[in-house]
Amino acid sequence: MITVAARAGAAAVAIATLAAGCGVPPELRDPPGSVVPSPATAPPTASPPPVASDLPPIGGPSATPTFGEAAAVLCHGQPSATQVMALLRSSSGILPRNTRATVRSDTPLCAGTWQYSVIEVAQRDPLLVVTRGAPGSLTLVAAGTNVCNIPVRTSAPAGIRKVACEAGPAPGTV
Repeated sequence: MITVAARAGAAAVAIATLAAGCGVPPELRDPPGSVVPSPATAPPTASPPPVASDLPPIGGPSATPTFGEAAAVLCHGQPSATQVMALLRSSSGILPRNTRATVRSDTPLCAGTWQYSVIEVAQRDPLLVVTRGAPGSLTLVAAGTNVCNIPVRTSAPAGIRKVACEAGPAPGTV
C-alpha cells in the first residue's frame, strides 16, 4: 500500500521534472551573444552614499584629490585645464600641437578620481574628454564627440556617467 504522503511526494517530483524540462520561455531568454551580468560579489554596505562638494579637496599639492561620486563638480584646478591639454597633446593624434583649442571654463568636472572636460577646438565640434587618476598622472579613458564608451558606462562614478552619457551632445553640436 502506498501512503498518501508517498503519493504526494511522487506527484511533486513528477511536476518538478516536467517543469524543469520546459526551461526559460523564449521571450525571457537573452539574445545570442549578449553579456549576462553577474551578481556583485561584495555585500551591500550600510554606509550612506557619498555627498558631492563644491569645495576644493583637502590636502597639499602632492595629495591625490578625491571628490564625491554621485555628482560631477568643478575640479578647482585638480587637475587643471593645462594638465588636461598636455595629456591630449601628448596622446598621439588626439590634439596636434598646432591646433588652437581651449578647455571650456565650466570644466573639468570631477567625480571620484575621474574627470570630464570639454575642449573647444577652432572650427570643429567640441572634443569631449574623460580622464581618470591623479592630476599629475592622468590616464585618458575616452576622447571624441561621444565618450560614453564601455569603460565609462561600467567603471566611471555616477557623476561622470551622467555628464558623459546622459547629458546629450555637447553644446554647439547637432
